[in-house]
Amino acid sequence: MNTSVNIGSLRLSNPVLTASGTFGYGLEYTDFISLERLGGIIVKGTTLHPRQGNPYPRMAETPSGMLNAVGLQNPGVEYFATQTYPKIKDLPTQVIVNVSGSAVDDYVACAERIAQLENIPAIELNISCPNVRQGGMAFGTSVRAASEVVRAVRQAYGKVLIVKLSPNVTDIVEIACAAEQAGADAVSLVNTFLGMAVDAERQRPILSTVTGGLSGPCIKPIALRMVWQVARAVHIPVIGLGGIMTATDAVEFLLAGATAVQIGTANFVDPRRSVDIAQGIEDHMTRHHIDDINQLIGALKIG
Repeated sequence: MNTSVNIGSLRLSNPVLTASGTFGYGLEYTDFISLERLGGIIVKGTTLHPRQGNPYPRMAETPSGMLNAVGLQNPGVEYFATQTYPKIKDLPTQVIVNVSGSAVDDYVACAERIAQLENIPAIELNISCPNVRQGGMAFGTSVRAASEVVRAVRQAYGKVLIVKLSPNVTDIVEIACAAEQAGADAVSLVNTFLGMAVDAERQRPILSTVTGGLSGPCIKPIALRMVWQVARAVHIPVIGLGGIMTATDAVEFLLAGATAVQIGTANFVDPRRSVDIAQGIEDHMTRHHIDDINQLIGALKIG
């Protein structure tokens, strides 16, 4: 059975990745799972300079999901390169770094530093985070801004470039096409939806930032629709995410055109979930007598 897929020149042993911000740096999960059972991990969002993130409270449960407003808390790319990278460079799976910034130059400088790390074969350019006051989602909601930042990073970064898209737009297809034309090797979608939670007794918002990013199974139908739309419009691989909790969810994204999937919120529910989903995809293939994962990708029957 062939479960391997290609994201540009990056080969994954199976289509299951873990989503940035939900899996730490992978080391936190080694007591629960064997990382070699995953196609890859996408580590915490990394920025040029250290970020303290947003004030607490910055997490809230919602029906069938959760809101987060962490705000890309991280120690900065230099700390990552000198302190964290040596600990994760030999993990038995592909390690991808999520890169974010407040300005185009920040994205470029961060990507250039990551490019120097031999065992990091790809970055995921986060132009879609709704939880930072500057940059972040602003780059992902405009065709011009998305094109500008992707093109600038593409010129500076020679490895596999994945661009993470925001669903908080009128037409995600035009943003995806702009990213492709600017040099992206793949797009990942969707990031979280902008939402809020209110404490009715206190008559105050629950999150310190008032709004935050909504994730979890409640967003899956919308994420699935967006992946299907984008996969029909671009010629580069699409990585699907948004509410994937089971292997069946993952297979639905593959059928809709995703080459790979990311598991996010489900990791908070069950630290073994990503590996269970990878196994579940193989079980699905066995039941349906499919010997190559590529027979599933984009195989949705319409009409």
